Amino acid sequence: MDFVFELSQTVYLKTDSDQYQRIVTGILIRPSGAIQYELSCGSSASWHYDFEINVTKDVLLSTTD
Repeated sequence: MDFVFELSQTVYLKTDSDQYQRIVTGILIRPSGAIQYELSCGSSASWHYDFEINVTKDVLLSTTD
């Protein structure tokens, strides 16, 4: 199976105005075949679809350096 992102890869959420770095810490394949990625930032983690994730920081969206 081909995944868009790999475990331990650094990514960013497209909707995160702070553009914090996140790490891919899990991959979930749903019964429907949909793939979700667990992203961890500090002590929190959340699940997202590939279309919500970027590999590069969006500096225009970012409110932090």
